Amino acid sequence: MDETPGRGRPRSETARRAVLDAALRLCQDGGYQALTMKGIAESAGVGRQTVYRWWPAKQDVLLDALRDLGLRKAEHLDPDSGDTLRDVRTLLDATFVLTRKLTGKALIGLMADAQHDPDLSQRLQSTVIGPRRQALRALLARGVQRGELSGEDGALDLAVDFAFGAMWYRLISHHAPVDARLAEQVTSALAKLLSADEAAGARTTTTPDASTGAATSANEQVSVQAKEQAPVSAATPAAPTAG
Repeated sequence: MDETPGRGRPRSETARRAVLDAALRLCQDGGYQALTMKGIAESAGVGRQTVYRWWPAKQDVLLDALRDLGLRKAEHLDPDSGDTLRDVRTLLDATFVLTRKLTGKALIGLMADAQHDPDLSQRLQSTVIGPRRQALRALLARGVQRGELSGEDGALDLAVDFAFGAMWYRLISHHAPVDARLAEQVTSALAKLLSADEAAGARTTTTPDASTGAATSANEQVSVQAKEQAPVSAATPAAPTAG
């Protein structure tokens, strides 16, 4: 194990990985507040000065560990099976498994500290939270391009907030698990939120009916006018709405 100090000298990848894995494991087992640099060093089997030479504080170790883990799990966090909703489910499943088993307490602890540390907040967003949000949003946008989903930019951003907001709320409140069932429910909800039928319904405008004063949709008015103008013999069944 190479623990030789010095600027520009490469650090041991074995030692680095041991430290990162130890930090996440200890944090998940004992909690963020109880995590110390000394404990990380002892669990990783390296000297405390080695850890301090590579990372100034435990927040830095955890950020590096979360980023490294994301890179190692990249294939599960950027799926492309040809089915957008299946890929959404795959991404959420992978994210929720990692959160439940390994990263949840580190994320909560870092987020809590970030409320009073703008620099930590920016680093957390840029290295962990932002990339995960971008991955899901890119997946949803790809579904829109394929015609599987329908949504404007604002709707996609809201969908991402909803998906990960559910995860964060459960992590913080502990009222329900972050598990495969949640991934299934969130995927189903996103399908409805971004479905072509829902989007079409949201764009329908309403206008007052002059004879009854009741509000009817512009689409309904066009339909009524067409029926009044067409002869009975020419009436044909309406074409089914595309799903």
